[in-house]
Amino acid sequence: MLISAFVLGLLGSFHCVGMCGPIAFMLPVNRTSAYKKLSQITIYHSGRLLAYSIIGLVFGLVGKSFYLFGFQQQLSIAIGILMIAFVIIPQHTLSKYNVSKPIYKLISKVKSALGSALKKKTADTFLTIGFLNGFLPCGLVYMAVFAAIASGNALNGSLYMAIFGMGTIPLMTTAIYFSHFLKGNMRQKIQKAIPVFVVLIGILFILRGLGLGIPYISPAPIGDMISNQINCH
Repeated sequence: MLISAFVLGLLGSFHCVGMCGPIAFMLPVNRTSAYKKLSQITIYHSGRLLAYSIIGLVFGLVGKSFYLFGFQQQLSIAIGILMIAFVIIPQHTLSKYNVSKPIYKLISKVKSALGSALKKKTADTFLTIGFLNGFLPCGLVYMAVFAAIASGNALNGSLYMAIFGMGTIPLMTTAIYFSHFLKGNMRQKIQKAIPVFVVLIGILFILRGLGLGIPYISPAPIGDMISNQINCH
C-alpha cells in the first residue's frame, strides 16, 4: 500500500503541476546561485511533506479509532468504494458536495498567508510556503487522506501521506526544465491514467477489507490467522 502512495503522488503530480505549479514558479528563489536555488526548493518541498505528514497523522488517528472498535475491515472496504465513486461519479455532481465549503474561511486564511509569504525572502519563507501549500484543497490529496484513514494508526497514516508527497517531488521540481514533456498527448495520456490508478487502489482496499487470505493483497484477518495456527498445532 505504501508503494501505491508513491505512485499516486507521482502520477498525481501531473495534476499538481496545474494546481500548485504557479505557486512553485512564483517562489522567490535565488536566481544567481544554483546551489541556493536547489536548497530553497528542497526546503519548500520539506514544508509540503511536513504538512502532508501532519494531515496523515490526524486522519491516521481517526482510522485507529475504527480499528479499536473492530471496524478496520469494513473501513477499508468503505474507503475503497469511496475512491472508486469519486472517479465514476461526474465532476459536476461532486461539485455540489464540495467538502472544502465548510472550511472555506480557513482555506481563505491559508491562501492569504501564502500570498504574504510569497512576497518575503527570509530564511523560513520557503518552509512556510511549502507548509501552507500542503493544506490547500486538492482532489488527489483527498484520495491519499482516504488511504491514511484506512492505514489503521497515526504512524502509518503519516507515513502514507509523506510518501505520497515524495511522489510529487520529481515532477514538481523538474517541470520547468521539461515543460515540453508535459504538453500535448503525453500529458493527456497520463491525466487519463490517474483515475484508472485510483480505481485500482480502491479495488486493493476493498480486497484487503474482504480478508480473502491472499498474501500481501488480501491477508486473512488476524483472528483467523491465529485460529489456523492453533489448529495446525
